[in-house]
Amino acid sequence: MKRFRRISAAVLALLMLLASWSSHALARSDTKNRQYHEQKGDMIWEVPTRQKVIALTFDDGPDPTDTIKILDVLQEYNAKCTFFAIGKKIAAYPEIASRVISEGHELANHTYNHVYFKRPISVEQVMKELKLTEDEIVKVTGRHSSLFRPPGGMYDETLVNVSNRMGLKPVLWSWHQDTRDWNRPGVWNISSKVITNAHSGDIVLFHDYVHGQSQTYEALQIILPALEKQGYRFVTVSELIGLSASEKAGDIRQLAY
Repeated sequence: MKRFRRISAAVLALLMLLASWSSHALARSDTKNRQYHEQKGDMIWEVPTRQKVIALTFDDGPDPTDTIKILDVLQEYNAKCTFFAIGKKIAAYPEIASRVISEGHELANHTYNHVYFKRPISVEQVMKELKLTEDEIVKVTGRHSSLFRPPGGMYDETLVNVSNRMGLKPVLWSWHQDTRDWNRPGVWNISSKVITNAHSGDIVLFHDYVHGQSQTYEALQIILPALEKQGYRFVTVSELIGLSASEKAGDIRQLAY
């Protein structure tokens, strides 16, 4: 009898393990890979272009200290960038968000509460977080944004489909351009990461709010002149997308003739 119970318990444990593996496999299958989404055009990691342009992006602001310092150095080098802003922070600091726009930068959606969406992602939660943030962006800019970055880069098919239907294209970042500045790895590490890996069409990930003493501002003082010397221009993500689209259209016209 004891032997039978041990076998039964083992079989039950095995069935539970198989069920767990099955559920994880289903969750994984609901998340298509980068190649799939780039070919479909419903997500962006970087943008192919022949021009020497790079899009610097900043997450988690606006912040009354970090964002202001970053805007100051960007203005010095006439660098135009994209700020993926948190809705409740836009509500708290609308004057900083307004400065982002007035100085030629782009304000984009980074959810209202900086939610790390857990799979399977809820349609209702995505819609609520994005809409609340869009409401704040409209108050500041007078129009909706067109780009969205999920916190932590977490996504699945639900998030991609819902955000696209709302007119917001999910934007992640070039895998070789994650500065991890949120972890404060050192000014040299941040700056060398960007400079040594720079390619045309890159989307670089920074943060304009870091818990503790941010090193991003100091790193930018090294990065901007170094890349400018190499001939790079700094554009918003939307400008980068537009440049690439123009190049493709030109290539098609040449083939037609």
